[in-house]
Amino acid sequence: MTNTHPSKVLKYCPFCGSHRFIWDGFKAHNCQDCKQRLYTNEAGAVVAIIKNDKQEILCTVRKFEPAKGTLDLPGGFIDLGETAEDAVKREVKEEVNLDISDLKFHCTLPNTYVYKDLTYFTIDIVFRCKANNLNALQAGDDVESYVFRNPNDIQPDEIGLDSIRKLIISLKDKT
Repeated sequence: MTNTHPSKVLKYCPFCGSHRFIWDGFKAHNCQDCKQRLYTNEAGAVVAIIKNDKQEILCTVRKFEPAKGTLDLPGGFIDLGETAEDAVKREVKEEVNLDISDLKFHCTLPNTYVYKDLTYFTIDIVFRCKANNLNALQAGDDVESYVFRNPNDIQPDEIGLDSIRKLIISLKDKT
């Protein structure tokens, strides 16, 4: 547990404002005054595996922290009320200007994402996708640039997020 873990950052009950907001050591804060319980659950996130004709995968370069300047894959957080499928389509469009189809579930991976001194726990839902037109490809949103790479040629230290690192390693010799 780091100092950015919610147990170290959240100090006051969001229901009544009490400072007697105690972490249970596992998954929730309990208010000693109003008896409310606030769970720290994983947030949903999506990841897209998109290949070109050479069977290389589309990698993005992160524009901002966390892990600025490292390789990533298109994706991001699922908005409230949004399906994972709609989220991956939206995120790919925002990040690399591609419309995707033929979504196929690949796997899920737990991840941690530290942003502004708070650790967010995510469950990354990974989809294999087909880009409808790679000519539309351009960096946008929080993407500095992009590159197609063979997973076998990507070194783990080039990747900034743990879940993406594990995913790329699992793709080696399988693309």
